[in-house]
Amino acid sequence: MFNQLEAAPPDAILGLNEAFGRDARPEKINLTTGVYKNAHGQTPVLSCVKEAERRLLESEASKGYLGIDGLPEFSGRVRELIFGADHEITVSGRATSIQAPGGTGALRVAAEFLGKAFPGVTIWCSQPTWPNHPAIFQAAGVEVAEYGYFDETTNGLNFASMLDGLAAIPAGDVVCLHACCHNPTGVDPTAQQWEQVAEIIESRDLLPLVDFAYQGFGDGLEEDATGLRTLARPGRRLLVASSFSKNFGLYRERVGALTVVTGDADTAGIVLSRLKQTIRANYSNPPAHGAGVVTTILDDDLLRKEWQTELNGMRERINDMRQRLATGLAAAAPDHDFTNVGTQRGMFSFSGLSPAQVDRLREEHAVYLVRNGRMNVAGVTEENIGRLCESIATIL
Repeated sequence: MFNQLEAAPPDAILGLNEAFGRDARPEKINLTTGVYKNAHGQTPVLSCVKEAERRLLESEASKGYLGIDGLPEFSGRVRELIFGADHEITVSGRATSIQAPGGTGALRVAAEFLGKAFPGVTIWCSQPTWPNHPAIFQAAGVEVAEYGYFDETTNGLNFASMLDGLAAIPAGDVVCLHACCHNPTGVDPTAQQWEQVAEIIESRDLLPLVDFAYQGFGDGLEEDATGLRTLARPGRRLLVASSFSKNFGLYRERVGALTVVTGDADTAGIVLSRLKQTIRANYSNPPAHGAGVVTTILDDDLLRKEWQTELNGMRERINDMRQRLATGLAAAAPDHDFTNVGTQRGMFSFSGLSPAQVDRLREEHAVYLVRNGRMNVAGVTEENIGRLCESIATIL
């Protein structure tokens, strides 16, 4: 039977990472996968994480299963982090959270839950969006459609197209939104624009599914929650898929959460039962270690302060390299406009390079970008930025 199978195409992003690993050229530069790198090009383990792991190792008395929905303490800390400790949603009990294997796992649980609870529902994604969004939703049997978002002429937000697209979505459908640090463009709505988005979503009776993968990587923990909290109006329903891979550096531990905001505590209990049913037929129980690390840090004032300091340092390094990259590209290719690189937020920048130009960068200069032109700014260092700017100028 297996001899009849054809090989699946490589993943659009992880496949490039594998190709980079096979590349023998010593000068190669990897700007593909969304993983933070420090000034030495390494993905570090945060000091607060090391201390939390030490405490967990000393106190751990069992390797028994977690409950289907994960650590209860973790779920509570997640809601406080994304909404705020005093937010109406946090204190009312009308939201429920489950621990998931990463933000990807949270999105898959959300898609399966929505597909079973509301047969025929469509999830609308921005154009462009993270390439794995449609794959996750479609694998769960949910139809995917698109609304306008990015303006290729300005490399910025086409807000009029976004509003028009949202206004045309049928009532009852789901809208996938990026809370901050939009992947792949790095272009986010302003606080005022989020207000208009929230108005349309409410008037059209749409259900937001907010992907919150980069809290703290844009402008700060509180600032990056502006869009989400604007959508989280009194009485409104929404879903939030959180990831702690980036802001805690816990990539391989797969720490995520899905939060569903309902109308009241009784409904939240019903939703939790449906989420647990979905999880049981999927991965059954989440892993304990990463969630334990996050909970330990958020429960301790000193560790939490240390985490915020380290997170601020990661964000500042990314923003510094973003500005240096914009300046370096402007100097290397003065006939081209790279101001968008400096104004975009978060880990990624949409370079505006075509797939053919990206291919040339990889083949001729050993510089790896995603073929849609997305580059991971966190992979830029003082050592490689000069050659990176020169290589891009050459292919332009």
